[in-house]
Amino acid sequence: MAVEEPRYTVLVSDPPFEVRRYAAFTVAQTQIQGDFDAASRSGFRRIASYIFGDNLQADLGAQRKISMTAPVTVVPEDQGWRVHFVMPSAESVQTLPQPLNPQIQLRPVPEHETVAVRFSGFTTQASIQEQTERLRAWAQARQLKLSPTAQIARYDDPFTLPWNRRNEILIDLMP
Repeated sequence: MAVEEPRYTVLVSDPPFEVRRYAAFTVAQTQIQGDFDAASRSGFRRIASYIFGDNLQADLGAQRKISMTAPVTVVPEDQGWRVHFVMPSAESVQTLPQPLNPQIQLRPVPEHETVAVRFSGFTTQASIQEQTERLRAWAQARQLKLSPTAQIARYDDPFTLPWNRRNEILIDLMP
């Protein structure tokens, strides 16, 4: 069974690099303190509880499960990390059930353009830094103006063998 991912169009392909235009989508997000690994695990569990039913569908007065999608993204922030789950494309902030946990927010993400680099293996601090530097150098050589913030996107469950994992660094293009 394929897991839904955000829709995008590839504008430039230069493997392993791409420039993409993403359609608008919605995320459930939470902020977490701690190091990358601990924050990733804690953020994942927090939002997973939301999609598995820790929510309230106002018009039904009941909880509702939400389909799992990919990727799970992690973004560094001044005070820790922001973890996102992309919501199914048929959903919006208006149609999704409200999180019962006040630490989870629903947020629309407008259409945007992003540069991406794909890599396999574990998402360690070293691999994230290396891939981010590669992506920034590739974009700079093409005179693309990038946001200062990179997202770490992971598409596979933790039981996937490292060489089969799909990871990406995503950086938004500046308008």
